[in-house]
Amino acid sequence: MSPQEILDKLKTQFGEAILDAKLEGNPDAYIKVAAKSIKEIGMYLRDNDEMQFDFLSCLSGVDVGKGNLGVVYNLASITLKHKITLKIEVPVTDTHVPSVESVWRTADWHERECYDLVGIIFDGHPDLRRILLPNDWEGFPLRKDYKVPEFYRGMKVPY
Repeated sequence: MSPQEILDKLKTQFGEAILDAKLEGNPDAYIKVAAKSIKEIGMYLRDNDEMQFDFLSCLSGVDVGKGNLGVVYNLASITLKHKITLKIEVPVTDTHVPSVESVWRTADWHERECYDLVGIIFDGHPDLRRILLPNDWEGFPLRKDYKVPEFYRGMKVPY
């Protein structure tokens, strides 16, 4: 199934929750969707017989600038051999996004890493806590406005 066909089906099914798309001239075609609809869209992509997106190969958090954070979902259908990327954006003032861990189990640690390093809060995640940094670490190192602390627990932080 082509990216255009996937986009058309999503527009038919979800209407205004499909915000934008870039299907040409990009290594990976992507579709930008409303953050609040990501879980529902994910379930549709996974369960639809024509799409069967059964594999979340990567979930990444990114500071897109202009006061927004994003999450990128790289999806593939192993059975049907097609792929698509979904993107969402949320303001840094409200970083809540529905978890897709119940849709694709592999999202468990990916969402924890995104929470730890970017500060996205995945609502409904069964164990959302830091995975790479200590529990008392302050801030989110992959945000553009992050300042590396000079000391942590009395130790100089190398950088």
